[in-house]
Amino acid sequence: MFKTLSKLGLVAALLCTASSAAFADKLQDVLDRGYLIAGSGSTNAPWHFKDESNKLVGFDIDMLRLIAKGLFDDATKIEFVNQSGDARVPNLATDKVDVTCQFMTVTAGRAQLVEFSVPYYREGVGLMLLGSGKHKNYDALKAAGSNVTVSVLQNVYAEEMVHTALPEAKVDQYDSVDLMYQALNSGRSDAAATDQSSLSWFMAQNPKRYLDSGFGWNPQSYSCAVKPGDQRWLNFVNTVLHEAMTGVEFNTYAASYKKWFGAELSPPKIGFPIEFK
Repeated sequence: MFKTLSKLGLVAALLCTASSAAFADKLQDVLDRGYLIAGSGSTNAPWHFKDESNKLVGFDIDMLRLIAKGLFDDATKIEFVNQSGDARVPNLATDKVDVTCQFMTVTAGRAQLVEFSVPYYREGVGLMLLGSGKHKNYDALKAAGSNVTVSVLQNVYAEEMVHTALPEAKVDQYDSVDLMYQALNSGRSDAAATDQSSLSWFMAQNPKRYLDSGFGWNPQSYSCAVKPGDQRWLNFVNTVLHEAMTGVEFNTYAASYKKWFGAELSPPKIGFPIEFK
């Protein structure tokens, strides 16, 4: 009899837990708390870093503030959790953060562990040139063939990646991003293969010193991530980001994009929503 009751109690407890999970409502929890708990980093410009006044800034930070504004009509109602890249998934799983925006590349493997928002940026590899260099664009680099040297961050796929864009180029690999850029600045390389966002950031910070070759490849999507199982919360985050890029908060998104990447975005066309074409 005692064992039967214990089994019944266990089944009831499991049903109760399942019911609680089924009715999880992160959106309401965050609203009741009164502020958003957001995971990001603090060391990678232009995404998330400390400015001269030790304030956390960057494009990821602006996206998180948009979510806070959507929740409370106040972008300051947010608590940032500084996390390493390998803590992004665990911190969501343990509810240490409500949402993570930390230049997180969307992959099928990660999508089994978290739920991704709509992408808010499309990353890729670009070729950064010196404004004073002899090559001014991608066509000139490609025409120069084996007379071109490209510096790149050391990686098992680095040479293959560069040769996708410039099949004949010499490839010099460096074990730090700083050394890779030093090679370009000193003339030891003709171009640096780097993230398009980093290229845009350097150009924004150093007008006329650097050029974009005009060719990008290896696309990947950056999205925010939430804990699986709460569709309402994911829908809310998606709505905020979608309307930032296409609707009522476009001016805020565009101002952030201009600040960190140095480019003016064209306003969304009025009429039929272009994302459904």
